[in-house]
Amino acid sequence: MQPLPPVNHHKPLEIAKDTHLIRSVFGEHGGPMLVYVNSLVIAGPEAVVVDTGVYSNREYWMEDVFSIVDPEDIRWVFLSHDDHDHVGNLEPLMEAAPNATLVTTWFMGERLSGDLNLPLHRSRWLNDGDTIDAGDRTLALVRPPLYDSPTTRGLFDPTTGVYWAVDSFATVMPAAGGVVENVADLDPGFWEEGFSLVNRMNSPWHSLVDPVKFGAEVARVERLEVTTIASGHSPVISGSNVSEALFKMRQMPFAEPAPLPGQAELEAIVAQMTAAPPAEPVEVPAA
Repeated sequence: MQPLPPVNHHKPLEIAKDTHLIRSVFGEHGGPMLVYVNSLVIAGPEAVVVDTGVYSNREYWMEDVFSIVDPEDIRWVFLSHDDHDHVGNLEPLMEAAPNATLVTTWFMGERLSGDLNLPLHRSRWLNDGDTIDAGDRTLALVRPPLYDSPTTRGLFDPTTGVYWAVDSFATVMPAAGGVVENVADLDPGFWEEGFSLVNRMNSPWHSLVDPVKFGAEVARVERLEVTTIASGHSPVISGSNVSEALFKMRQMPFAEPAPLPGQAELEAIVAQMTAAPPAEPVEVPAA
């Protein structure tokens, strides 16, 4: 029942000045698709760690974060929401970073209370529409159009144009093509299908919303003049693909609910499983 450790170590990727994507990839044990599980580090006078990855990648995750910022220089730890793949290394990070303040919400603390006792004396409860003064920049909390947790808040850095979109704007990657750093390296048709599939699965209420009201939420992100979208579960989206991603997002209310695997698919997977041990991790440097 222990989670599988990562097959490969994907080193941090600098996506803007002082802004680094902390990466791990699920699916490299042999699945047909790969998906990123990302978090973010903003290195500045008041360094910010955005989400804390998964427990199964703890050794690499801590190593990667501290290769960018000294733990004592971390001033803010921002939790976008309370899903396990965003809080997996919160406890050791807060222990290692004595000067860090945890940016969370009241409801997040309630939802996590069965697993984590968040330190109230080291916390700030900030909601959608609030800001964080991080010394040389003011970060804005802006909820993405799609989300799977009621506590979700994205984070926009106007000094770099990077928007942390949490689980929104996500896509898978084909295992046959390997891990890519930017959606520009995906086949456009595959990105279209992967974007639609993952966002429909992650926010299954998409087909119930009013397209006009939903479009206003997309426009709210569009008005930020984002130059780079960093999603928790996607290669980087930059350049002209930002407007393309916003266009794809606007279409979500018109899409049918995503089909999900059932018992027949489970039985087929189990039948194909082997007893081969997982591969040894290897280093995969950032470009």
